[in-house]
Amino acid sequence: MFRYLPLILKNGFRNRRRSILTICSVAASLCLLGVLMAIYHAFYFGEPTPEQALRLVTRNKISLATVMPISYRQKILQVQGVREAVVNQWFGGVYKDPKNMFARFATEPARFFTLYPEKITSEEEKKAFMRERTACLLGRATAEKYNIHLGDRLTLVGDIFPITLDLTVRAIYDAKDDNESLFFNIDYLYESLPAGRRDFAGTFTVLADSPASVPRIAKDIDDAYRNAPIQTRTESEQAFALGFISFLGNVKVFLLSICGAVTFTILLVSANTMAMSVRERVREVGVLKTLGFTNSAILGIILGEAAFLSLIGGVFGCLLAMGLTAGVRQAPAFIIQLKTLTLEPSVAGLILVIGVIIGVASSFIPAWNASRTPILDSLRYSG
Repeated sequence: MFRYLPLILKNGFRNRRRSILTICSVAASLCLLGVLMAIYHAFYFGEPTPEQALRLVTRNKISLATVMPISYRQKILQVQGVREAVVNQWFGGVYKDPKNMFARFATEPARFFTLYPEKITSEEEKKAFMRERTACLLGRATAEKYNIHLGDRLTLVGDIFPITLDLTVRAIYDAKDDNESLFFNIDYLYESLPAGRRDFAGTFTVLADSPASVPRIAKDIDDAYRNAPIQTRTESEQAFALGFISFLGNVKVFLLSICGAVTFTILLVSANTMAMSVRERVREVGVLKTLGFTNSAILGIILGEAAFLSLIGGVFGCLLAMGLTAGVRQAPAFIIQLKTLTLEPSVAGLILVIGVIIGVASSFIPAWNASRTPILDSLRYSG
């Protein structure tokens, strides 16, 4: 088969317009397939970072919107393997315009950097964030987007909480994953609320002593409150983040269904193109047979041409998918897996294999019929 490789490469672009359009259609389809498979891989096969692997999130078993008493932390800290626990409360609110979207959390500055060592800032800024009650910590990406600098004042108008908070930017952090969020002192939030609405926690972020302890710690925390009026649900930080995706429905089936539909569409487009191409070459096939080409050689040549075009489309599709995933990483996202979205080599390799398989499968029947056509019938064919 390799001795026919020059002939395969030459015939692949005998009709340049159709070949280029075929490559473009395959590339566009495989690009979409690649992005979807990259998302699926990131959601369900991505490995947590070393810092994420040590963190768990405890929330109210009923709903994330239902708070827990802050006193629950004492029993959580008594669980074997728990090093620290910090309160995180989603604040939401509006900064200047409802279109300005970035996460805003109330937290405990004194414990924050123990739980999130990957959020890097200077020691002076850390101390200022911990010392000042109205101070806030802001991701660099958000600071650059809205032209916010150290010392600037931010006003958040509450929606969940009917209050307005005046904050001062005392620290700006850098991080590889979440580089956009805002954190401020939860004591400032408590002081701004009526006495009856204080001392609550939306979630507890728990730091484990090792990744191996995470499943046991999750079970022990939930067992400790199994008979309490307010029960808890504890899971790894990665599983907690995936919980937001479940609000959209069965995302796993959704992604797989779209991938199947895209693959089937590519197969139909390629089959139509290859059928047209083979139909135009029936006379040529007859000439090849008179020159001594066997049926299997002709079959291999036609299949090779289809695989060659599909492979080129797959390469361009992977390049486009890499560009799109890079764009997704730069866009605002509350799902942390999307901040590290990339086209893994294994996914790219699978896309190329799928492209070759689609090329071969779509051209097999026309190629088989052409290779089995008698010589006289081929030479009489008038197209």
